[in-house]
Amino acid sequence: MTNEAIQRAAKIRLLLMDVDGVLTDGRLINVPDASGNMVETKGFDSQDGIGLQWMSWKGIATGLISGRVSPATAERAKQCKFRYVYQGHIEKIPILEEIMADAGLAKEQVAYIGDDLPDVVVMHRVGLAIATANARPEVKAQAHYVTAAPGGSGAVREVVELILKAQGYWEEILRKYEV
Repeated sequence: MTNEAIQRAAKIRLLLMDVDGVLTDGRLINVPDASGNMVETKGFDSQDGIGLQWMSWKGIATGLISGRVSPATAERAKQCKFRYVYQGHIEKIPILEEIMADAGLAKEQVAYIGDDLPDVVVMHRVGLAIATANARPEVKAQAHYVTAAPGGSGAVREVVELILKAQGYWEEILRKYEV
C-alpha cells in the first residue's frame, strides 16, 4: 500500500463499484426455480457485506454500477445499505456523473472498484481507482491500488479497511468488537 493510496483514501466520501468480478467472483450461476425457469444467482462474500455496513455507519456512501441486471444484486445492495444501485448500464460515465451530482461530491471524494475494461473510464474520473486482484492486467495498470484479494473473496472488505484506516475509524471499529 502506497502513501499516495492512503492519502487518496483519506478523502473518500463515496465508494462505488462494479458487481461481477468485484462483489462476486464473476461467475454467473443459473439454477431452475420452482417452475423450472432458469434464474441467475450469485455468491457474495459475507465479510464484504459487514464492511459495507461499517461504511454507512461512518457516513461514507456506497453504490454500484453494473452492466447486468440481477435480482440477486438488488437484494445484496439492500442488505449492504447501498445508497446508489444502477443495473443494466454498460455506459457508466453518465451514471457516475448523475451519482456525483446527487451526492454533491468532487472526484477526489469518490473511489471506484473495477475489474474489467468498461471500468477503466470510471477509474479515470475518480480520486481513488481500485482494481481487484482478478482484474484484467490493463485495468490493474490504471489503478491507484490493486487489492490482494480477488473479487467475491474479500476485495471489497480490503478496500473498506483501507478507507476506514486512512480516515482514522478502524480503531473504533475494532473497539466495538472488543478487539
